Order: sequence, then C-alpha cells, then structure tokens
Amino acid sequence: MVALVTPLEAPVDAVTALRRIGFLLERTRAGSYRVEAFRKAATTIGALPDGELEARHTAGTLTDLPGIGKATASVVAEALDGAMPAYLATLQSTAGEPLVEGGSELYAALAGDCHSHSNWSDGGSPIEEMVLTAVETGHDWLVLTDHSPQLRVANGLSVERLTKQIAIVDAITASLGGAFTLLKGIEVDILDDGSLDQTPRMLDQLDLVVASVHSKLKMNRVPMTKRMVTAASNPRVNVLGHCTGRLVTGSRGTRPQSEFDAQAVFEACAEHDTAVEINSRPERCDPPDALIRLAMDIGCLFAIDSDAHAPGQLDMKAYGAQRAEHLGIPPERIVTTWDADRLRAWARRD
Repeated sequence: MVALVTPLEAPVDAVTALRRIGFLLERTRAGSYRVEAFRKAATTIGALPDGELEARHTAGTLTDLPGIGKATASVVAEALDGAMPAYLATLQSTAGEPLVEGGSELYAALAGDCHSHSNWSDGGSPIEEMVLTAVETGHDWLVLTDHSPQLRVANGLSVERLTKQIAIVDAITASLGGAFTLLKGIEVDILDDGSLDQTPRMLDQLDLVVASVHSKLKMNRVPMTKRMVTAASNPRVNVLGHCTGRLVTGSRGTRPQSEFDAQAVFEACAEHDTAVEINSRPERCDPPDALIRLAMDIGCLFAIDSDAHAPGQLDMKAYGAQRAEHLGIPPERIVTTWDADRLRAWARRD
C-alpha cells in the first residue's frame, strides 16, 4: 500500500537524514543542483570506513570530504550529536504534507508504479535508490522503464545496455527475497509509423512495456492517429504513456496536446487490453479530464503512474489518484492497484 513516509525523529542516522532531505526536495520539485548536493553527500559519507565520520566531526574536518559543503556538513554534525538536523525539521514541517487534497483512498490502494526512470537514462538516481525509496513509501512493486535508443537526449538504452540492466534488475529482485518486486520494463518510443524503438527480442524479455510518443508531436491528426492505434494494438505494448504529449506548466514551458482521434486510439487500447496511463507529473497532467472520461466510457484500463525521474517524485502519483478518484474510475480498472503477480500475468497476456 503506497503511503506517505513517516517523519523522522531524533536521533537520526546522518545518511538517512541526507537521503530524506533529498527526497523532500525532489517531492517539491526543487532545483536538481540542491537535491544532488544532499544525495552526493549521503553517498560520500556512506562509503567511509567505520569511525572516520565521527573522527572527522570531532576534528572539524567534515568539509574536507569531497562534496561536503557547509549545509550538508551541518546536517551531518547535528545528526552525529543526536539532534534533529534543523534543515530536515524545517522540510518535514513544510514539504512532508500530502501533495494534494482528495484522492487519499485511491492513493492508499495503489500497490506500485508502471513508469519510473533511473540514472541509466535521464533519471537522477541509481536503480538501488529508486528501489529503496519505493520500499520506504509502501510500494509492493515498481517497474523500471528507462528510455529506448532513439531518445538520445535522454540517454536511451541500446540493446547492449538494456541487456545489462535486465540482469541487474533480476539480481536486485532476487536479493529482496519476495519483500518487494522490481519489474523489468522500458518506456519505448513510438516511431513515426507506430512501430517500437526496440527489438522484439528485447521487448519479449521485459515484464511490462510503456509506449510513448516523444517526437513529431505536431504530426497531422490522421497519421498521428494511425501511429498511436498501431502502437496501442501491438501485443508487446501494455501501457500507452502520456498520450497527448501536452505540458501545462513547469520549467520547459507549455505545449499543446497532439491532435489525434482519441475515440479510435482508446478503442484500440480497450480492444487490445492496453492501459491508458494517467501521468501524474504536474507539468503533464495527461490526459486531460475529458479524455479520461472518454477512455473510461469506452472501457479502458488505466495506470496511475508517477513518471518519476527521481526518488522523491514517486509520490507524484497522489496527483493522478486525486484526478482518478474525482472522475470515478473504479479501482479494479487501475492496474497499479493490482499485485505484482496479477500485473505480470496481465502484461504477458496470460
């Protein structure tokens, strides 16, 4: 069951304090340079030999460590002294509350997330950090969906890199002994003709495939419709990601939604058991309410996803849950409320 993280109390481990600060900053969409400072500091001190951190604190040489500045050193020092770091306390009081009013029942019913990124593509954190945060926030499972090769600006994964990632994902899941499931996935680009930007052999090795349009978003209505219907009808596609491509706010500015015959696209989704993603990122809020209603009337399944590019963004599903609950989508039609076994069986078309 997905839930808010429990606020930390003193005494708190220094690494834990730094990680939680990074999480809370990400949750509020703070600048990546600020987040990176605390996450790098956590990595640095976490790698120190036993006793060195305490010795440096006593000697006043914490800032001699690479990546440890005054702000991060202050957090470490306060934690080592047994106190609640002041900056962490401030963030917990200002950034630890629910992100949105409403949707709490549906949010609590979510079991996982079909759309997340790591630093293998354009995410900001290692796979292990994404998994640890997912566990801490009550997820039962998470699908890792880094980008496909054509999206070079996002460091999309080649066949060779995806092969290596698959082995790592399997190893992480095996190490967790059933307590949590990390699923093998991809956010594959939908090419101009509706084909997918990865080989069938590689896609067949994955647990779940999210397919999204990232290029030529201004394509004319008729070819865009054909493009999306072709992808939604592909038996290897499980989720149609951020279908309109719109941006409604954020640092990248705004972007109108792509033009396509939504009735035809959602009918293809319903016919081929492809879920329509409710992308929870505030800058996307995709699809708009009118299209969600249309997809619901047609009989589509849905996936409430965070599209997280950082651990703290996994919480963004609260925005999608609020919208879905308001629109009256039955929880049983939302695949992110299902357990990992049911999700995997559905995705394999068992």
